[in-house]
Amino acid sequence: MRWGQYCLIEGDLVDGVLTLRLNRPDRLNAVNRQLHSELSRVFTDASFDAACDVIVLTGSGRAFCAGGDLVFLEACINDTAMFDAVAYEGKKIVYSMLDCEKPIVGKINGHAVGLGATLALFCDIIFMADDAKICDPHVRVGLVAGDGGAVIWPQLIGFARAKELLMTGNSVSAPDAAAMGLINYAVPAASLDARTSDFVKQLKAGHMTAVSGTKAAVNVALKQLAHAVMETSTALERISNRSPEHRAAVVGMLRKERPLAGSQ
Repeated sequence: MRWGQYCLIEGDLVDGVLTLRLNRPDRLNAVNRQLHSELSRVFTDASFDAACDVIVLTGSGRAFCAGGDLVFLEACINDTAMFDAVAYEGKKIVYSMLDCEKPIVGKINGHAVGLGATLALFCDIIFMADDAKICDPHVRVGLVAGDGGAVIWPQLIGFARAKELLMTGNSVSAPDAAAMGLINYAVPAASLDARTSDFVKQLKAGHMTAVSGTKAAVNVALKQLAHAVMETSTALERISNRSPEHRAAVVGMLRKERPLAGSQ
């Protein structure tokens, strides 16, 4: 059954499982202004849907999410009011994923970059295709990692390793990400659908009230941390958005002077 009134997020609700699919495959599901706005609302809407028990988050085409669309990034540089609205939405994306008591299972079908990495890592359980990579390359375009990376990476892999990856923007393969605890499972791409489906069936076979309550209990400390860190990281990202380094990086990438950050 078709779900929701979104343009760039496809929703299908079948037997209590809501599959949300980022749907800009021609742009590797890079986040533009509209998709960013939809992401800030979709998890809240799913929370209030009584027919939904479990959420599966994935992408259309060969990528999960390539991060921020370059044209969108340039618009945010030129329009500070837009960036302020986007920063507010960015906090809503993170907070709504944490507030949603329904389990969110990440089916990460391809590369997860920048905001794409944040979306993947705030899922409760993460299955990733073993030929995919994950990275947060904010620093490579002169931005502070303000959209949630500073919150979740240290919680999953520790401060030392998280700082190394966030301050360099280096990518991590799915098998390495699983080995260090950044994601739950790296699985062959051909098996991703089946492995994710099997896990969702296991969740559905349990007592969903208890499962949801357990997620809520585990997330209490993470929500407190997220609210504290996001206020600072978003403010610092706002400052870096106005920097000449960020403008030069975005303009250079738009001119195809170098490949998309994190595509190594």
